[in-house]
This record gives sequence, C-alpha cells and structure tokens, in this order.
Amino acid sequence: MDFSVLKFDGDGLIPAIAQDAETGEVLMLAYMSRESLRQTIRTGRMTYWSRSRGKLWVKGETSGHFQLVREVWVDCDGDALLFKVEQVGAACHTGHRSCFYRRWDGEGWKEEIERAFYPEVVYGRK
Repeated sequence: MDFSVLKFDGDGLIPAIAQDAETGEVLMLAYMSRESLRQTIRTGRMTYWSRSRGKLWVKGETSGHFQLVREVWVDCDGDALLFKVEQVGAACHTGHRSCFYRRWDGEGWKEEIERAFYPEVVYGRK
C-alpha cells in the first residue's frame, strides 16, 4: 500500500475521522498507525491504534458496534484521514451514537443526543 502522501506524526500516528456515509454526521475521531490503516483497508472494518492501551483496536470488537468502511479520503496536507462508514450501532463508548454529543450553549456543555446503549450493560461494570 502506498502511504507516501500521508504524514504520520512522531509517534507514527495520524488522526482519523469517522463520518456516517449516509447522513454526513461526524461520529468520532481516533488515531491510526500504518498497521491499523493496512488492516482497515484489508478487512473493511475500522481498526484504530489505541493510545491508552498501546495496541490495535477493531471498533466494535467488544460492543458489536462496528464501523464498515465505504470510502477513504485524505486531507490536502496528508495529515488527517476521513472515513465514510456504515455505523452498526453506536460509535461512542459512552453509549451515544456519536462521540460529539455535547454542545456548548454559552454557559456550559449540554448533552444533545440520547444514549443508544448503556456502557455498563455492553462492557460490564468497571
């Protein structure tokens, strides 16, 4: 795979935005390594690099809320990726469809989107 146009950061990562292919809703932002990008392209399922766990992470491997790749785009500078995906279930680990579920209303952050699932049910209690 030719990644020559891509600019990975000093940690070998590049930001990846997942957007609903049908509605255009921005679902989430995560990071990808070269290997997670290869795996994503090979399997058609979004695979990210988990900075907190230090390993590859297939979106939905625990929850069943997968992201199926429909299109892959790169920005003008080559330092960010955009994936248009079919979201199966919710994108956010908090149970919301999108990770962007809070909006600034001038006084504080307000939740604007209802939960699609409860994390303690899907992931168990921590």
